[in-house]
Amino acid sequence: MKYDHILIRYGEISTKGQNRKKFVSRLRKNIKSVLYDVPRIEIVQTRDRMYIQLHDEDEKIIIERLRKVFGIQSFSLAQKVDNDIEKMKEAALEALKEYDKEGVTFKVSSRRSFKDFPYDTNGLNQTIGAHLLRNTKNLTVDVRNPDVNVKVEVRNEATYIMSGDYEGLGGLPVGTSGTAALMLSGGLDSPVAGYLTMKRGVEIEAVHFFSPPFTSERAKEKVVDLTKELTKYGGSIKLHIVPFTEIQQLVHKQVPENYTMTSTRRMMLKIADKIREQNGGLAIVTGESLGQVASQTLDSMVAINDVTSTPVLRPLIATDKTEIISVSKKINTYDISIRPYEDCCTIFTPVAPKTRPKLEKVQRYEEFVDFDELIEKAVNETETILIQPNDSSNSIEESLF
Repeated sequence: MKYDHILIRYGEISTKGQNRKKFVSRLRKNIKSVLYDVPRIEIVQTRDRMYIQLHDEDEKIIIERLRKVFGIQSFSLAQKVDNDIEKMKEAALEALKEYDKEGVTFKVSSRRSFKDFPYDTNGLNQTIGAHLLRNTKNLTVDVRNPDVNVKVEVRNEATYIMSGDYEGLGGLPVGTSGTAALMLSGGLDSPVAGYLTMKRGVEIEAVHFFSPPFTSERAKEKVVDLTKELTKYGGSIKLHIVPFTEIQQLVHKQVPENYTMTSTRRMMLKIADKIREQNGGLAIVTGESLGQVASQTLDSMVAINDVTSTPVLRPLIATDKTEIISVSKKINTYDISIRPYEDCCTIFTPVAPKTRPKLEKVQRYEEFVDFDELIEKAVNETETILIQPNDSSNSIEESLF
């Protein structure tokens, strides 16, 4: 069957009451963003449905990209016909013919928002179902657990005929819950944290700490590639690459070895907070999982968090490594994350880092040196790259600060 539309269902957006229009409009914007290179794309939004009109586009590409857009509960290829029972029966038959094989079962599920249509939902199910039975050879009806569910949606302007659904990611459209700065290393955890934060409607700007010559250009490319994968779930992302070498070296010169990890994370959080503030962000996101490493114990989090009053979101806090790996494979960041290029979180790692650091001690170690000047310098020299979805090239902007 030649389908001419894709019908999109919203899911959680439907519970947003008076704010629903804002959520739907943002979803439409995000869909246009991931389909930016599809010619002649036409998207129509209504209160409880969205429609993409197909022309000669490759529907497989559109389907694959829609499956990665947060805010979509499910979607279906659909044939649009007039609100005429005969045309509806013929379109339903055309949709079902490809399944006409021995042992296949079906049912008809009607939904009628156009209340003036002369058939109610039961009448539609019976009339169209009878037509399908009479005009197929092998199919039988199973209203409880059918192999094929022919859906008929009768709306004011037209009727849409569908024979299968694609599952969406659910969640909320990216951008409806504000913006946050994601502290993005090259490891497994932080990309997964970014993905889960985006699922709750948060738009992210990534912050990566780069320490040449101790970290290589390959490590930087790795983070760019991780960001590219995340753009597939919510549109373009700004990646802020912070020069961190001087600060990291000073920490290791000034602070006792077993406290260097704590102090380094404090400096990172200070910088991420400044970048967040200058870009209008509301929170900071990290990939921390409680107890996974020395810097992620509760004592360490208390000592590190002391440098900011900004909310720090930790979507992985109660997950273990196997769960994180599972999600990373699902979102295609796993193979990138395991590339053998060190980031600044893994260099200069102390032999025996403090797992229960004392806040007053790390504050005392840091007070003998003015880190603020170096922090301002790092922020001012930050390189910003705008990463676009489905784009092999990236635009380099001048530092925003």
